[in-house]
Amino acid sequence: MATVAILGMGGFGLALAVMLNNFNHDVTVWSKFESELNDIRRDGENKQKLPGVKISSDIILTNDTSCVKDKDIVIFGVPTSKVRSVAREIAPYISDKTIIVNTSKGLEDITYKRMSEVISEELPNSPVVVLTGPSHAEEVAIGVPTTITAASIEPKYSDYIQSVMSNNVFRIYINEDVVGCELGGSLKNIIALCAGVCDGMGLGDNTKAALMTRGLTEIARLGIAMGAKSETFAGLSGIGDLIVTCTSMHSRNRRAGILIGKGVSPEDAVKQVGTVEGYFCTKAAYGLAQKINVDMPITEQCYNVLYNGLSPKTGLSNLMGRPKRHETETVWVEK
Repeated sequence: MATVAILGMGGFGLALAVMLNNFNHDVTVWSKFESELNDIRRDGENKQKLPGVKISSDIILTNDTSCVKDKDIVIFGVPTSKVRSVAREIAPYISDKTIIVNTSKGLEDITYKRMSEVISEELPNSPVVVLTGPSHAEEVAIGVPTTITAASIEPKYSDYIQSVMSNNVFRIYINEDVVGCELGGSLKNIIALCAGVCDGMGLGDNTKAALMTRGLTEIARLGIAMGAKSETFAGLSGIGDLIVTCTSMHSRNRRAGILIGKGVSPEDAVKQVGTVEGYFCTKAAYGLAQKINVDMPITEQCYNVLYNGLSPKTGLSNLMGRPKRHETETVWVEK
Protein backbone atom coordinates (compact mmCIF):
# COMPACT_ATOMS: atom_id res chain seq x y z
CA MET A 1 0.00 0.00 0.00
CA ALA A 2 1.24 3.49 -0.89
CA THR A 3 0.29 6.86 0.58
CA VAL A 4 -0.86 9.11 -2.26
CA ALA A 5 -1.84 12.77 -2.48
CA ILE A 6 -3.65 13.92 -5.61
CA LEU A 7 -3.57 17.62 -6.40
CA GLY A 8 -6.65 18.78 -8.25
CA MET A 9 -10.30 17.82 -8.29
CA GLY A 10 -10.53 17.37 -12.06
CA GLY A 11 -12.00 14.27 -13.60
CA PHE A 12 -8.74 12.39 -14.06
CA GLY A 13 -7.44 13.19 -10.59
CA LEU A 14 -10.68 11.94 -9.07
CA ALA A 15 -10.68 8.87 -11.30
CA LEU A 16 -7.19 7.97 -10.10
CA ALA A 17 -8.31 8.56 -6.51
CA VAL A 18 -11.22 6.15 -6.91
CA MET A 19 -9.10 3.55 -8.69
CA LEU A 20 -6.23 3.70 -6.19
CA ASN A 21 -8.62 3.60 -3.25
CA ASN A 22 -10.29 0.52 -4.74
CA PHE A 23 -6.90 -1.19 -4.67
CA ASN A 24 -6.29 -0.34 -1.01
CA HIS A 25 -3.96 2.65 -1.30
CA ASP A 26 -4.19 5.50 1.22
CA VAL A 27 -5.53 8.41 -0.86
CA THR A 28 -5.88 12.13 -0.13
CA VAL A 29 -7.31 14.57 -2.68
CA TRP A 30 -6.54 18.29 -2.50
CA SER A 31 -8.57 21.09 -4.01
CA LYS A 32 -8.11 24.81 -3.63
CA PHE A 33 -11.87 25.25 -3.49
CA GLU A 34 -13.64 24.32 -0.26
CA SER A 35 -17.02 24.47 -2.01
CA GLU A 36 -15.89 21.73 -4.38
CA LEU A 37 -14.90 19.55 -1.45
CA ASN A 38 -18.16 20.22 0.37
CA ASP A 39 -20.19 19.23 -2.70
CA ILE A 40 -18.50 15.82 -2.74
CA ARG A 41 -18.92 15.42 1.01
CA ARG A 42 -22.63 16.17 0.60
CA ASP A 43 -23.35 14.22 -2.58
CA GLY A 44 -20.74 11.47 -2.41
CA GLU A 45 -19.74 12.27 -5.99
CA ASN A 46 -18.63 15.09 -8.28
CA LYS A 47 -21.80 15.61 -10.29
CA GLN A 48 -20.06 17.84 -12.82
CA LYS A 49 -16.81 15.95 -13.49
CA LEU A 50 -17.72 12.31 -12.78
CA PRO A 51 -21.49 12.00 -12.37
CA GLY A 52 -22.58 8.67 -10.96
CA VAL A 53 -19.13 7.70 -9.68
CA LYS A 54 -19.17 7.30 -5.92
CA ILE A 55 -16.29 8.87 -3.99
CA SER A 56 -15.55 6.66 -1.00
CA SER A 57 -15.53 8.26 2.43
CA ASP A 58 -12.15 6.54 2.88
CA ILE A 59 -10.67 9.14 0.52
CA ILE A 60 -9.53 12.17 2.50
CA LEU A 61 -10.61 15.52 1.03
CA THR A 62 -8.72 18.67 1.97
CA ASN A 63 -7.76 22.19 0.89
CA ASP A 64 -4.58 22.12 2.97
CA THR A 65 -1.45 21.82 0.79
CA SER A 66 0.52 20.37 3.69
CA CYS A 67 -1.33 17.12 2.91
CA VAL A 68 1.60 16.23 0.63
CA LYS A 69 3.95 15.91 3.59
CA ASP A 70 5.62 12.47 3.86
CA LYS A 71 3.55 10.97 1.03
CA ASP A 72 5.06 8.22 -1.14
CA ILE A 73 3.50 9.69 -4.28
CA VAL A 74 2.11 13.13 -5.14
CA ILE A 75 0.08 13.29 -8.36
CA PHE A 76 -0.46 16.56 -10.25
CA GLY A 77 -3.93 16.67 -11.79
CA VAL A 78 -4.39 20.44 -12.06
CA PRO A 79 -4.71 22.36 -15.36
CA THR A 80 -1.37 23.13 -17.00
CA SER A 81 -1.76 26.85 -16.28
CA LYS A 82 -1.78 26.07 -12.53
CA VAL A 83 1.05 23.53 -12.36
CA ARG A 84 3.81 26.02 -11.54
CA SER A 85 1.88 27.87 -8.84
CA VAL A 86 0.72 24.64 -7.17
CA ALA A 87 4.24 23.20 -7.26
CA ARG A 88 5.52 26.37 -5.64
CA GLU A 89 2.79 26.19 -3.01
CA ILE A 90 3.59 22.62 -1.94
CA ALA A 91 7.39 23.06 -2.05
CA PRO A 92 7.78 23.69 1.73
CA TYR A 93 6.13 20.35 2.53
CA ILE A 94 7.61 18.00 -0.07
CA SER A 95 10.18 15.40 0.96
CA ASP A 96 12.90 14.54 -1.57
CA LYS A 97 11.81 10.91 -1.08
CA THR A 98 8.36 11.65 -2.52
CA ILE A 99 7.89 10.77 -6.18
CA ILE A 100 6.01 13.42 -8.16
CA VAL A 101 3.71 12.10 -10.89
CA ASN A 102 2.49 14.54 -13.51
CA THR A 103 -0.71 13.86 -15.45
CA SER A 104 -1.28 17.42 -16.75
CA LYS A 105 -0.94 17.54 -20.55
CA GLY A 106 0.22 20.77 -22.15
CA LEU A 107 2.96 23.35 -22.52
CA GLU A 108 3.51 26.39 -20.36
CA ASP A 109 2.51 29.65 -21.98
CA ILE A 110 5.39 31.95 -23.00
CA THR A 111 8.19 29.59 -21.83
CA TYR A 112 6.86 26.63 -23.91
CA LYS A 113 8.20 24.27 -21.24
CA ARG A 114 6.86 20.80 -20.63
CA MET A 115 5.11 20.22 -17.32
CA SER A 116 7.88 17.99 -15.94
CA GLU A 117 10.34 20.82 -16.59
CA VAL A 118 8.06 23.27 -14.79
CA ILE A 119 7.70 20.96 -11.79
CA SER A 120 11.45 20.28 -11.65
CA GLU A 121 12.18 24.00 -11.59
CA GLU A 122 9.92 24.47 -8.58
CA LEU A 123 10.79 21.15 -6.86
CA PRO A 124 14.42 20.60 -7.91
CA ASN A 125 15.10 17.78 -5.44
CA SER A 126 12.05 15.70 -6.35
CA PRO A 127 12.01 12.88 -8.90
CA VAL A 128 9.30 13.36 -11.55
CA VAL A 129 7.42 10.68 -13.47
CA VAL A 130 5.14 11.49 -16.40
CA LEU A 131 1.95 9.40 -16.57
CA THR A 132 0.31 9.67 -19.98
CA GLY A 133 -1.63 7.75 -22.59
CA PRO A 134 -5.22 6.96 -23.67
CA SER A 135 -7.08 7.24 -20.39
CA HIS A 136 -10.42 9.01 -20.21
CA ALA A 137 -11.33 9.68 -16.60
CA GLU A 138 -14.89 8.48 -17.10
CA GLU A 139 -13.61 5.00 -17.94
CA VAL A 140 -10.73 4.79 -15.47
CA ALA A 141 -13.12 5.63 -12.63
CA ILE A 142 -15.41 2.66 -13.36
CA GLY A 143 -12.65 0.14 -13.95
CA VAL A 144 -12.64 -0.05 -17.75
CA PRO A 145 -9.33 -1.73 -18.71
CA THR A 146 -6.81 1.02 -19.46
CA THR A 147 -3.17 0.95 -20.54
CA ILE A 148 -0.84 3.93 -20.25
CA THR A 149 2.84 4.89 -20.02
CA ALA A 150 5.05 6.04 -17.15
CA ALA A 151 8.17 7.91 -18.22
CA SER A 152 11.06 9.22 -16.15
CA ILE A 153 14.67 10.18 -16.72
CA GLU A 154 15.74 7.69 -14.06
CA PRO A 155 14.03 4.33 -14.72
CA LYS A 156 13.88 3.35 -11.05
CA TYR A 157 11.17 5.92 -10.47
CA SER A 158 8.93 4.88 -13.35
CA ASP A 159 9.56 1.26 -12.34
CA TYR A 160 8.24 2.12 -8.87
CA ILE A 161 5.11 3.81 -10.24
CA GLN A 162 4.52 0.82 -12.52
CA SER A 163 4.79 -1.63 -9.63
CA VAL A 164 2.63 0.40 -7.22
CA MET A 165 -0.13 1.75 -9.48
CA SER A 166 -0.62 -1.15 -11.90
CA ASN A 167 -3.51 -3.54 -11.28
CA ASN A 168 -5.87 -5.78 -13.23
CA VAL A 169 -7.71 -2.83 -14.83
CA PHE A 170 -4.86 -0.30 -15.07
CA ARG A 171 -1.75 -1.54 -16.87
CA ILE A 172 1.35 0.68 -16.98
CA TYR A 173 4.24 0.36 -19.42
CA ILE A 174 7.50 2.23 -18.80
CA ASN A 175 9.49 4.48 -21.11
CA GLU A 176 12.64 6.58 -20.79
CA ASP A 177 11.64 9.09 -23.48
CA VAL A 178 10.14 11.77 -21.26
CA VAL A 179 10.22 14.41 -24.01
CA GLY A 180 8.37 12.24 -26.51
CA CYS A 181 5.80 11.00 -24.01
CA GLU A 182 4.98 14.50 -22.80
CA LEU A 183 4.80 16.05 -26.25
CA GLY A 184 2.62 13.24 -27.58
CA GLY A 185 0.18 13.65 -24.70
CA SER A 186 0.14 17.43 -25.01
CA LEU A 187 0.03 18.03 -28.76
CA LYS A 188 -2.64 15.42 -29.50
CA ASN A 189 -5.10 17.82 -27.84
CA ILE A 190 -4.56 20.21 -30.76
CA ILE A 191 -5.34 17.52 -33.30
CA ALA A 192 -8.35 16.35 -31.28
CA LEU A 193 -9.71 19.89 -31.27
CA CYS A 194 -9.29 19.93 -35.07
CA ALA A 195 -11.00 16.53 -35.31
CA GLY A 196 -13.97 18.03 -33.53
CA VAL A 197 -14.00 20.93 -35.99
CA CYS A 198 -14.15 18.38 -38.81
CA ASP A 199 -17.13 16.70 -37.14
CA GLY A 200 -18.84 20.03 -36.57
CA MET A 201 -18.40 20.92 -40.24
CA GLY A 202 -19.99 17.62 -41.25
CA LEU A 203 -16.86 16.24 -42.90
CA GLY A 204 -16.30 12.52 -43.30
CA ASP A 205 -14.16 9.66 -42.08
CA ASN A 206 -11.62 10.26 -44.85
CA THR A 207 -10.96 13.75 -43.59
CA LYS A 208 -10.55 12.70 -39.97
CA ALA A 209 -8.23 9.82 -40.89
CA ALA A 210 -6.04 12.21 -42.89
CA LEU A 211 -6.07 14.75 -40.07
CA MET A 212 -5.04 12.22 -37.44
CA THR A 213 -2.31 10.72 -39.60
CA ARG A 214 -0.78 13.99 -40.71
CA GLY A 215 -1.30 15.40 -37.23
CA LEU A 216 0.80 12.63 -35.75
CA THR A 217 3.44 13.37 -38.38
CA GLU A 218 3.84 16.95 -37.25
CA ILE A 219 3.71 16.01 -33.57
CA ALA A 220 6.60 13.61 -34.21
CA ARG A 221 8.43 16.23 -36.28
CA LEU A 222 8.43 18.68 -33.39
CA GLY A 223 9.26 15.96 -30.90
CA ILE A 224 12.26 14.67 -32.83
CA ALA A 225 13.55 18.24 -33.21
CA MET A 226 13.44 18.47 -29.41
CA GLY A 227 15.26 15.20 -28.85
CA ALA A 228 12.42 12.68 -28.65
CA LYS A 229 12.57 9.20 -30.16
CA SER A 230 10.47 8.61 -33.26
CA GLU A 231 9.19 5.25 -32.01
CA THR A 232 7.56 6.89 -28.99
CA PHE A 233 4.92 8.43 -31.23
CA ALA A 234 3.85 4.99 -32.42
CA GLY A 235 3.11 4.04 -28.80
CA LEU A 236 0.50 4.73 -26.15
CA SER A 237 1.50 8.34 -25.56
CA GLY A 238 1.45 9.02 -29.31
CA ILE A 239 -0.99 7.25 -31.58
CA GLY A 240 -2.81 5.67 -28.62
CA ASP A 241 -3.71 8.96 -26.96
CA LEU A 242 -4.39 10.57 -30.33
CA ILE A 243 -6.96 7.91 -31.30
CA VAL A 244 -8.93 8.07 -28.08
CA THR A 245 -8.99 11.87 -27.90
CA CYS A 246 -9.95 12.41 -31.54
CA THR A 247 -12.78 9.88 -31.56
CA SER A 248 -14.48 10.04 -28.15
CA MET A 249 -17.17 12.37 -26.88
CA HIS A 250 -15.46 12.11 -23.49
CA SER A 251 -12.84 14.45 -25.03
CA ARG A 252 -13.43 18.09 -24.12
CA ASN A 253 -11.07 19.09 -26.92
CA ARG A 254 -13.17 17.27 -29.50
CA ARG A 255 -16.42 18.63 -28.05
CA ALA A 256 -15.11 22.20 -28.21
CA GLY A 257 -13.98 21.61 -31.78
CA ILE A 258 -17.44 20.38 -32.77
CA LEU A 259 -18.93 23.67 -31.53
CA ILE A 260 -16.32 25.68 -33.44
CA GLY A 261 -17.00 23.68 -36.59
CA LYS A 262 -20.70 24.53 -36.22
CA GLY A 263 -19.92 28.25 -36.06
CA VAL A 264 -19.54 28.94 -32.34
CA SER A 265 -16.65 31.29 -31.57
CA PRO A 266 -13.59 29.59 -30.04
CA GLU A 267 -13.93 31.65 -26.86
CA ASP A 268 -17.58 30.68 -26.40
CA ALA A 269 -16.84 27.04 -27.20
CA VAL A 270 -14.25 26.90 -24.43
CA LYS A 271 -16.67 28.56 -21.99
CA GLN A 272 -19.35 26.01 -22.80
CA VAL A 273 -17.12 22.95 -22.50
CA GLY A 274 -14.82 23.93 -19.61
CA THR A 275 -11.11 23.18 -19.49
CA VAL A 276 -9.92 22.70 -23.09
CA GLU A 277 -6.17 22.14 -22.93
CA GLY A 278 -5.87 22.05 -26.72
CA TYR A 279 -7.00 25.67 -26.94
CA PHE A 280 -4.07 26.87 -24.84
CA CYS A 281 -1.60 24.29 -26.12
CA THR A 282 -2.18 25.42 -29.71
CA LYS A 283 -0.84 28.87 -28.89
CA ALA A 284 2.22 27.49 -27.09
CA ALA A 285 2.96 24.82 -29.70
CA TYR A 286 2.68 27.33 -32.53
CA GLY A 287 5.07 29.68 -30.74
CA LEU A 288 7.50 26.85 -30.04
CA ALA A 289 7.40 25.64 -33.66
CA GLN A 290 8.12 29.17 -34.87
CA LYS A 291 10.95 29.51 -32.38
CA ILE A 292 12.78 26.35 -33.44
CA ASN A 293 11.72 26.53 -37.11
CA VAL A 294 9.62 23.34 -37.32
CA ASP A 295 6.83 23.11 -39.90
CA MET A 296 3.47 22.33 -38.24
CA PRO A 297 0.80 23.25 -40.81
CA ILE A 298 -2.22 21.82 -38.97
CA THR A 299 -1.20 23.56 -35.75
CA GLU A 300 -0.66 26.79 -37.68
CA GLN A 301 -4.14 26.72 -39.22
CA CYS A 302 -5.67 25.79 -35.86
CA TYR A 303 -3.87 28.73 -34.27
CA ASN A 304 -5.27 31.09 -36.89
CA VAL A 305 -8.80 29.75 -36.39
CA LEU A 306 -8.59 30.02 -32.60
CA TYR A 307 -6.78 33.34 -32.27
CA ASN A 308 -6.93 35.25 -35.58
CA GLY A 309 -10.53 34.79 -36.68
CA LEU A 310 -9.81 32.48 -39.61
CA SER A 311 -12.82 30.39 -40.65
CA PRO A 312 -12.43 26.61 -40.35
CA LYS A 313 -13.42 26.31 -44.02
CA THR A 314 -10.54 28.58 -45.05
CA GLY A 315 -8.14 26.75 -42.76
CA LEU A 316 -9.09 23.45 -44.40
CA SER A 317 -8.67 24.97 -47.85
CA ASN A 318 -5.22 26.24 -46.89
CA LEU A 319 -4.16 22.75 -45.81
CA MET A 320 -5.52 21.04 -48.92
CA GLY A 321 -3.82 23.61 -51.16
CA ARG A 322 -0.31 23.27 -49.71
CA PRO A 323 2.57 22.46 -52.13
CA LYS A 324 2.72 18.81 -53.19
CA ARG A 325 5.07 16.60 -51.20
CA HIS A 326 6.31 13.04 -50.87
CA GLU A 327 4.64 11.35 -47.90
CA THR A 328 7.97 10.69 -46.20
CA GLU A 329 8.67 14.42 -46.59
CA THR A 330 12.11 13.93 -48.09
CA VAL A 331 11.15 14.71 -51.69
CA TRP A 332 9.27 17.68 -53.12
CA VAL A 333 6.96 16.78 -55.98
CA GLU A 334 7.20 19.05 -58.99
CA LYS A 335 4.02 20.37 -60.54
